[in-house]
Amino acid sequence: MHGARPPTLTEVARLAGVSLTTASKAINGRDRIAEATRRRVLRAAKQLSYTPNLVAKSLARGQSSIIGVLLWDPTVHRFAMPIVVGAQSVLEEREFSAIIADARGDAGRFADLAIMLRQRNVDGLLVVGDMQGPTPSITASVRIPCVYVYGPTTNSRDVVHLVDDFAGAVAIVDHLLDQGRSRVAHITGPQHSPAVQQRVLGISRRLGQHGLRLVAPIRYGTWSQRWARQAASEVLAEAPELDAIACGSDQIAAAVLEAVVASGRRVPDDVAVTGYDNWPVFALETDPALTTLDMDLEHLGASAVSDLFALMGGARVGGGVRHHPGTLVVRGSTDRRRA
Repeated sequence: MHGARPPTLTEVARLAGVSLTTASKAINGRDRIAEATRRRVLRAAKQLSYTPNLVAKSLARGQSSIIGVLLWDPTVHRFAMPIVVGAQSVLEEREFSAIIADARGDAGRFADLAIMLRQRNVDGLLVVGDMQGPTPSITASVRIPCVYVYGPTTNSRDVVHLVDDFAGAVAIVDHLLDQGRSRVAHITGPQHSPAVQQRVLGISRRLGQHGLRLVAPIRYGTWSQRWARQAASEVLAEAPELDAIACGSDQIAAAVLEAVVASGRRVPDDVAVTGYDNWPVFALETDPALTTLDMDLEHLGASAVSDLFALMGGARVGGGVRHHPGTLVVRGSTDRRRA
């Protein structure tokens, strides 16, 4: 009917028998118009295959309908992608899109990319950090709404969304105790990591509340299977009476499970093993599959970008950290019925 030219809103209004202003209000969901009129306009738009001009809509409301997503460290891309997917679900509801930039852990590049995104007229910035340490705060320098996720910042007034690693560790201990375990060891990542510190604190305090303590000194190391396998062998020799090993990641847990089996013990009958992350490549490939803490990263991203929209809309959003508890996923490495 229209050849290569897309239909216009004027043609939609003419087909629906309404004014151009009324058609615009119906398409954009603004103001109060009769529901029958709105339906008639939408029916006409569908008949003509009319698609709203998002650029024009953005100009009309003084926004670009784009946010910047700035990744601080490429080593966390595996965690960043689920966060971005969760954020995207909220962006799509608002008819927004995103420009993603990667700072590669370089502070100078990080600052330059933030300025570049502001010059592209993004309406706000979602900064994906690194749970291993603080993210440089750029809120004051970019002068547009900023929300940070998956990592603390250097400014306590920033709006930050974090996984509650303390609560996650408590959930793991509670589960092990429910399974009748009481002689627990802990093998985890680098001691300087804030996430590791919170998980250690959660495990130690929860055990202490039950009059228990770890049966061996905590093993801190790298996020490495080779290292974890050796650490597990040492712990098993040092505390042969242990009946559970809580691990700081699924990657560590996969190697620990192998070491437990290699020592002649059975999982979970003799020793229960837990991971952290719910990373399928490890959590689902061990035998038995790993009980682990899912950090619900998509929910984390969606919550963070919701706060960003509130800031962009002028709402008073108090600064500080919002902690999000994860979800314990129970599998055969701790539950005999699932093994």
